[in-house]
Amino acid sequence: MNFNHHVKAEMIIMSQKVLTLGEIMLRLSPPYFRRFTQTRSFDAIFGGGEANVAVSLANFGIPVEYVTRLPKNNLGDACIQYLRQYGVNTDKIVRGGDRIGIYFLEIGASARPSKVIYDRANSAIATANVSMFDWDAIFKDVHWFHWTGISPAISPNLAEICLSAVKEAKRRGITISCDLNYRSKLWKYGKSPLDVMPELVKYCEIAIGNEEDAEKVLGISAPDTNVTSGKLDPEKYKYVVETITQQYPNLKNVAITLRGSISASHNTWAGLIYNGNDMFISPHYEITHIVDRVGGGDSFVAGLIYGLLNFKNDLQEVLNFAVAASCLKHTIFGDFNLVTVEEVRKIMKGDVSGRVSR
Repeated sequence: MNFNHHVKAEMIIMSQKVLTLGEIMLRLSPPYFRRFTQTRSFDAIFGGGEANVAVSLANFGIPVEYVTRLPKNNLGDACIQYLRQYGVNTDKIVRGGDRIGIYFLEIGASARPSKVIYDRANSAIATANVSMFDWDAIFKDVHWFHWTGISPAISPNLAEICLSAVKEAKRRGITISCDLNYRSKLWKYGKSPLDVMPELVKYCEIAIGNEEDAEKVLGISAPDTNVTSGKLDPEKYKYVVETITQQYPNLKNVAITLRGSISASHNTWAGLIYNGNDMFISPHYEITHIVDRVGGGDSFVAGLIYGLLNFKNDLQEVLNFAVAASCLKHTIFGDFNLVTVEEVRKIMKGDVSGRVSR
């Protein structure tokens, strides 16, 4: 694909607005790879799956809006200001509720894995109800709507909001994408993802996940795979993507991230995308020094959305962009992938030397 075509496509896409909906939390993590039991301070930032996607897209120059519910207090204000500084439109955020959700992250290293502790019960978004969201105003001028499987896991209220949102987006002809995103620590209100997620996925055109998401959320597993071996065979996932598209014919594209965990500091990284006929496989990356892997999947999703909007007729290019973008995320502290299109394209061209740019 030539440069002029890219420029023309990227000029057109500026008029196509993306909206994401979900929970953003206060993230507290011990500095310098300390453990919870030894730290006396925490690095405080904000993050959450759908917000992470929004920030990535804003960095890529895509007009993006984020919808959630935040309390009317200084923490809610700080969160909104945090999003705004990265170019995310927050005008449609609903204010109310008693608290913002919190998650504590102990960042792992080498053989010690990262750990997450959630403190998000009865958060503002978890206690919201459908009547608080004006879909006519929220979806005005929106071209693309993205949500994740994290939201319906949080509370039955939020599951109902998600179902209402996808129905309203579908009725308006908006493209809908979903990151399946299974979180075992969240499904605590009496229903499993298999009770909730299949109905929601029926409204989507694009689904993204990994091998665990496909198994836990849709009941479809890849045969003979071992993610702890550090080696993944993309061809073994063809059964998964073919089965998903057979069961959900509304899906135009299904993408899977392929992470091989050699250690907490060293992963292999790749991805694939399937359009119902052909499967495309990305280049393989060795990430030998992970700074922060949280948000890696979200950065893949953002790269995929950007690619499908910009060069949707070239799925190999779409996938390669998404994988390169998410590879870079592993080098950045925090939930957000603070990289530009130019930086991603540099990685796509094979420059992973990390040489100083002077």
